[in-house]
Amino acid sequence: MIKHDPNPLYVANPTRYENISYRRCGKSGLRLPPLSLGLWQNFGAVDSLQNATNMLHKAFDLGITHFDLANNYGPPFGSAESTFGQVMATSLKPYRDELLISSKAGYDMWAGPYGIGGSRKYLVSSCDQSLKRTGLEYFDIFYSHCMDPETPIEETMQALDYIVRSGRALYVGISNYSPEQTSKAIAILKDLGTPLLIHQPRYNMFDRWIEDGLCDVLLKEGVGSVVFSPLAQGFLTDKYLGGIPQGSRASRSEQIYLNAEHLTQDKIAKVQKLNEIAKLRGQSLAQMALAWVLNNPAVTSSIIGASKVSQIEDCVKALDNLEFSQDELSQIRKIIE
Repeated sequence: MIKHDPNPLYVANPTRYENISYRRCGKSGLRLPPLSLGLWQNFGAVDSLQNATNMLHKAFDLGITHFDLANNYGPPFGSAESTFGQVMATSLKPYRDELLISSKAGYDMWAGPYGIGGSRKYLVSSCDQSLKRTGLEYFDIFYSHCMDPETPIEETMQALDYIVRSGRALYVGISNYSPEQTSKAIAILKDLGTPLLIHQPRYNMFDRWIEDGLCDVLLKEGVGSVVFSPLAQGFLTDKYLGGIPQGSRASRSEQIYLNAEHLTQDKIAKVQKLNEIAKLRGQSLAQMALAWVLNNPAVTSSIIGASKVSQIEDCVKALDNLEFSQDELSQIRKIIE
């Protein structure tokens, strides 16, 4: 009697590259998918490994080749990298050269003075720990997750340069740096011979700070960007059209990034108006919000988060309609401003 393996070897969708257009990352030779999968939430030790595996497989099957991690993603800290490492070892390993895998360090990670910041000691040791958790030989991109005001930016950039020269990463990036800090980082890395590849800032219809200088810097210097929180932590979806539902992210008291006090009636009214435009475009609000951030010429890719496979499938449908008429852009601008 033939026994079937309950966990057959994963085989990627052979048509995964046929319906997605990859974007050049600044002036580099690297191209990114317009959507990247972030593992900030729902990939920790407290979450289902099977669900995490299913989401990673589905994303890759749909042409999403970029998976974004950080040392403190979980919970607990580090566990998202460990989860990814398990999936990588069991099913994605044959596709390593088709994947862009990134991680970051900067925020609080472990006890003591060397577990946070932008020092060479923290960044290099954190990168080593992240490589061990993921089981990788190298990261495609390694980021300074945030600017450390107590560490000279020269030291932080020298650490990133060393991480590339030592074979720990192929490219380096920065995240949450101001336009002025970004310009300085670009200049230092250029002198060191390891050009800045990419910036990762927050960007969505309700948080447009990058339009005040950062986009100009990135376009001028030929640096790409991959933006996070394009759906404003779920606010730019149909979830909040009627207010704050029970069990939603905004209704949870422990969630510090989106809570009820941020969701004013004025903002809910704006979301309802935006949803009407999305309907006329034949899109969900979330799909239009993704298309809107990708319409910015300084944006290479947008990071999506997901708690189930269907959410990834829904987000990818945004790529079916990325064009906006001037009238649509004008209406959206009027609502959000």
